[in-house]
Amino acid sequence: MEKLPLTSLSTLIALAVFFWTIFLVGRGRTKYNVPAPAMGGNEMFDRCFRVQMNTLEQLLLMLPVLWLCAFWVGDQLAAIGGLVWSLGRILYGVTYLTDPKKRGIGFMLTIGPTFVMGITTSIYIILRLT
Repeated sequence: MEKLPLTSLSTLIALAVFFWTIFLVGRGRTKYNVPAPAMGGNEMFDRCFRVQMNTLEQLLLMLPVLWLCAFWVGDQLAAIGGLVWSLGRILYGVTYLTDPKKRGIGFMLTIGPTFVMGITTSIYIILRLT
C-alpha cells in the first residue's frame, strides 16, 4: 500500500483540533461550574460543548472522505482538504465561543472541503467503474 504522509499529518492535525475541543469542555466545566454529568446550564459552557459536539459530527464525516480521497485521488489533495477543514474548525470554534451568529465562515471552511473531497472522489470512483 502506498504511504500517504501528507494525509496522515492532516489526520493528526484534525485530531489535535478535536482534542482542543475536549480541552475547552473540560476547562469550561471548571470555569463555569458545570460538574459532570451535567450537560449544560451556563451559556458559555453550552457553547464550549456545542463546539465539541459539532466538531465531532463533522470529524465523523470528514475522516472517511479524507482517506478515500487520498487513496483514489491523491495524497496532496486530501491533505489540503484536511488542513482547510482543521483551520475551518478552529475558526468555527473561536467564533462560536465569541458570537455563535458569526460561525458561518468557519462552518463553510469545514463542510466545503468535505463536500469537494467527497464529490471528487465519487467522480474518480465512477470513472474507474466505467
